Amino acid sequence: MKMFAVARWEYVEKIKSKAFLISIIVLPIFMIGMGLLPSYVATQPESESKVIGVFDQSGEVFEPLKEYLDLHYLLANGKPNYVIVPVADTVNTVNEAKNLVDALVLAGGIEGYIIIPKSIMSDTSVEYRSENIGNTRVTDRLANAVRELIIQRKLHNQGIDPVIVRQLTTPFGLRTIRIAKDGEQETDPEEYLKIFFTAFVFQMMLVFLVLTSGQLLVRSMLEEKSNRVIEVLVSSCSSNDLMTGKILGLSALGLTQLVIWLFIGLTLSLKFNVTLVSFPSAALLLCYVVLGYIMYAALFVAIGAPVSTEQEAQQITTYLTLVMFVPVALSFSLMQNPGSTLIKVLTFIPLMTPTMMAMRIPIHMPALWEIIGSLAVLALSALLMMWAAGKIFRVAILVYGKRPSLGDIVRYLRAN
Repeated sequence: MKMFAVARWEYVEKIKSKAFLISIIVLPIFMIGMGLLPSYVATQPESESKVIGVFDQSGEVFEPLKEYLDLHYLLANGKPNYVIVPVADTVNTVNEAKNLVDALVLAGGIEGYIIIPKSIMSDTSVEYRSENIGNTRVTDRLANAVRELIIQRKLHNQGIDPVIVRQLTTPFGLRTIRIAKDGEQETDPEEYLKIFFTAFVFQMMLVFLVLTSGQLLVRSMLEEKSNRVIEVLVSSCSSNDLMTGKILGLSALGLTQLVIWLFIGLTLSLKFNVTLVSFPSAALLLCYVVLGYIMYAALFVAIGAPVSTEQEAQQITTYLTLVMFVPVALSFSLMQNPGSTLIKVLTFIPLMTPTMMAMRIPIHMPALWEIIGSLAVLALSALLMMWAAGKIFRVAILVYGKRPSLGDIVRYLRAN
């Protein structure tokens, strides 16, 4: 059939392009970097000691705080993670201390400093001042250390035995068990974070796969319209054969790219003995990818057929890009509460279904009714989009110069 000839031509021409060859290598490296680099950076131990100043008006916290941090936080080389030094010993008021030590912080002499007021035993309020307050590792550790020391001092002042104090304030370990229908598994929070970034990588790869291949299709159609090749093609085969062939060729191209990426991922997982996603989950994800890809391919055909310039196509595809990135923006919320009503509702919006499920399945397998329902919605949407793309393509493919209005699009859909 002629549509298979068109599909073969589209596939062969696109697979030989430099853009496709580059995307096979560059995009996986980029996506793996985006998924693994944040967690790698976040879990890296510090390599240099940080100097932290303490302005202790109470006279009761400096030495215990220094001992506590020296005991609990050490660098890999055995040196203390935090060097605690007294600051502003010669002044009496907080404002004088701030004027003096703020300049020291801005000059780079110390990382920051903590103000311990005289009333620390009653109001338990301290202030940490630094040029970089975004370092939550430092602020959390200082807050936890001061809080524990104040609790111990208050218990001691009540005449409670120090041994009992240590027993009461000994940190306890929290085991985190991930349960599923196929069993349970003890999972460290950091491991769960890796699962999240794995899901994030799947999601972003699907987004970039659709966008890059879709852009190739739109540019191909614009080029054929501009040099009037489309008129020759339409004279040789029907518009439906031409449209279907383009979608099949693009789908085959996208699936080729996906298979190569999956092979790379499988090779890496076997080499490093890391299971990125189970086989049933991978098979289910593939269903969403295929159906979503066909739907988006038809959508790009519908977008590319009426327009006549690259600028018009870029403007329209930008809106589609924004819709596809909505699930990306909700990634952290999805990780914390994958079963929320909002997440479930967004799953059944066809334009978001593939990317939402690419995120949900590795993190928390949705209920069976959600899987069946979302697959049905996605399959129906793909069929409807193919029908609509055929209507628009058949009428608009030979339209030049004038950007079609919404009314024109409606007339295209009503055309026999």
